[in-house]
Amino acid sequence: NGNSLCLPERYGRHGAVRQRNYKSAEEIAEIEKACDVTADMHIKAMEVIRPGMYEYEVVAEMNRVAEMNNCELSFPTIATINGQTLHNHYHGNKIKSGDLFLIDAGAELPSGYCGDMSSTVPADKTFTSKQRAVYEIQNAMHLESVKALRPGIPYMEVYDLSARVMVEGLKGLGLMKGNADDAVREGAHALFYPHGLGHMMGLDVHDMENLGEVWVGYDGQPKSTQFGRKSQRLAIPLEPGFVHTVEPGIYFIPELIDMWKEGKKFTDFINYDKVEEYRDFGGIRNEEDYLITETGARRLGKKIPLTPEEVEALR
Repeated sequence: NGNSLCLPERYGRHGAVRQRNYKSAEEIAEIEKACDVTADMHIKAMEVIRPGMYEYEVVAEMNRVAEMNNCELSFPTIATINGQTLHNHYHGNKIKSGDLFLIDAGAELPSGYCGDMSSTVPADKTFTSKQRAVYEIQNAMHLESVKALRPGIPYMEVYDLSARVMVEGLKGLGLMKGNADDAVREGAHALFYPHGLGHMMGLDVHDMENLGEVWVGYDGQPKSTQFGRKSQRLAIPLEPGFVHTVEPGIYFIPELIDMWKEGKKFTDFINYDKVEEYRDFGGIRNEEDYLITETGARRLGKKIPLTPEEVEALR
């Protein structure tokens, strides 16, 4: 019938996904342990980071927390002053006053279960006014997404919600304009938010990723080809027993800004003159891990500082 997978293989993959989608009480307990260690890794980084340190010194402190708890890393740590570069694993930069430091890191238990959290911290004791304004928009994206988590809601709808919240916030800073629904539908938001909102999590930090996102996150339905939206790994309706991440972000990627500006992309929605004032801003992402329950959702693991006030209080 033209399918790339023969029927037995396709149904075999689908069956494995359905089996692992629903986490048992024992699995949830293991994931929560991993999330507790993950939270401690982030809290330690927030406590120690100072201008003049190197990125690898912060990473070393995080690694020590993992190893003191008999954990490995669930994936190579992202810890960088260049948060605008997604999946940046280089740790050789010296941290300067005025930098934002983006961390994405997790612990993996001997049982194989994982945690995955992100945080963004000023190198100084407080955010600058410009950093704080963008950070608060990212926080609103995160908090509104968490409020929307419940059985039955397609996670793609939560992604759209997070993007609309960002567009409205960036309009307030003069970076975007026009109708937020239209901007998100057409993909203009992806200049600042080029990745998805989250992914399933469990024995793999991107659970069952080797089976393919079209089966794990889309139940066999085709993915979008739109830039940004196509990076959403989880789109299906949420169900009790699902464990997944919530990780919206805002980034100013100079190369992408230049490319879109030169191509006059989405000029009805993006104020490129204003964007130029932020081209060296960096990136912001915060991430927590959630279990879908019968009535809503529950965060797994210790709480790490999220709001600007919580972050500055730890600094």
